[in-house]
Amino acid sequence: MPKTPTVRSTSIAGLLTATSLVLALSGCATYDVTAPADARADAPAAAVKEKDARVAAAADGKNGAGKNRPGKNGSARGGAGPEVDCRKAKCVALTFDAGPSENTDRLLDILKKEQVHATFFMLGKNHVDKRPAEVKRIDAEGHELANHTWSHQILTEIDPAEAKRELSRLQDAVHKITGKSPRLMRPPQGRTDGEVSRISKELGLAQVLWSVTAKDYQTNDSALITKRVLEQTERDGIILLHDIYKGTVPAVPGILKELKKRGYTVVTVSQLLSPAKPEPGMVYRP
Repeated sequence: MPKTPTVRSTSIAGLLTATSLVLALSGCATYDVTAPADARADAPAAAVKEKDARVAAAADGKNGAGKNRPGKNGSARGGAGPEVDCRKAKCVALTFDAGPSENTDRLLDILKKEQVHATFFMLGKNHVDKRPAEVKRIDAEGHELANHTWSHQILTEIDPAEAKRELSRLQDAVHKITGKSPRLMRPPQGRTDGEVSRISKELGLAQVLWSVTAKDYQTNDSALITKRVLEQTERDGIILLHDIYKGTVPAVPGILKELKKRGYTVVTVSQLLSPAKPEPGMVYRP
């Protein structure tokens, strides 16, 4: 029997929370799923108050907004640049999987020019381990560091101990390079279940899926990649691209230009969720 997700949703902010679906008789493993807007609505009162204070301070120009400061535990916080309030702004999160690669520096140049920050779900083998300079630059320029496993094994198809190694090995590698540990992970092919969620929670990782895919692994046609992204993008969406493919990075300037023209604010995943903080084990899916 397939694993059954439990969907967290709200109609009144702060009043409803996720309740795990109990299927003891069937033996089905479950996991919790929530959308970015529902996560924001369910944020604890203290987090909302803190967010409101930061927004107000940023508006007054008093808080030195624009610096990406790690938390006390050295975790990789998303949210560089001016304080963004996605409760009010028309936000969309931009994410890149499976890098860094030989294309990453060019991508970072584009993002810097456009003053946009993204979330990078990085692979370890032949990527993080081969390109520590790019990992350092991703972090130094205020982007969000995230986990896409060490070698892209499908986590639902391997032994739980091996799945944990796939995630923890990447965590250790990124921390060694930057001094920070990712708080987000994206399971390869978006395939997760109750066991993967349990492991993610144990490692302090929230899971992030997507709502927009250009399927850039199928084509190097930058115009087609751009078209696919723009056709699918809606408020609170999460865009999935790959900086490892030849046609993707050349598409990014046009994508960003049109998104801005349509009134979108492009953010990291953690900015999209704020004032909520990524909850370990939770699956975030627009």
